[in-house]
Amino acid sequence: MTSTVPPPGTRTAESSTLQAVLLDMDGTLVDTEGFWWDAEVEVFAQLGHRLDDAWRHVVVGGPMTRSAGFLIEATGATITLSELTVLLNDGFENRIARSLPLMPGAARLLAELAAHGIPTALVSASHRRIIDRVLLSLGAQNFTLTVAGDEVERTKPFPDPYLIAAAGLGADPARCAVIEDTATGVAAAEAAGCQVVAVPSVAPIAPAAGRTVVRSLEQVDLPFLRSLMTEKR
Repeated sequence: MTSTVPPPGTRTAESSTLQAVLLDMDGTLVDTEGFWWDAEVEVFAQLGHRLDDAWRHVVVGGPMTRSAGFLIEATGATITLSELTVLLNDGFENRIARSLPLMPGAARLLAELAAHGIPTALVSASHRRIIDRVLLSLGAQNFTLTVAGDEVERTKPFPDPYLIAAAGLGADPARCAVIEDTATGVAAAEAAGCQVVAVPSVAPIAPAAGRTVVRSLEQVDLPFLRSLMTEKR
């Protein structure tokens, strides 16, 4: 798979129907948030620095430039942002080459959405090289389009990735259900005006207006996602 977002289509009229489902990747569909932290710990150990476990909540869920920049500043490591980004992507890719566990309920949910022809997008802050590797396990055929963090000018927590995904699917953001696992991703989806289902991974996420919190994707199916639109109406 090479490209990402097709030219934006015409958004459909406001209605009470579910028009699209937009899904985060790490920690939402694949159990990889721990892999990123392990890669960060390993890389900084090689640089002679030990990461504080408390920093894990700071770096989870956001763009690599933010998390890598924070860790450079926090440790005082002598490395550039571009050099660190390469090392972190390499370390993460080595880990998912050995094991790439899906989150409980992920395969079933993707199959259900595909079977019913629901337009679906993968929206991640991870880079394209990582997304394409993960798609080998998730199944590229399960997504109408994918949006990578290094292909947008502003990634999460800005709304841009979700607005781009909705436009690419010809959907009204207000009629899109977004599934996310971090506060950063939830903030991006809510800023885009989407209905959000939070499945917290590393840190808790509180319920709020327009946001439903569940324990696992095993609680999420197509009738559940459609009911979010009915409740919104």
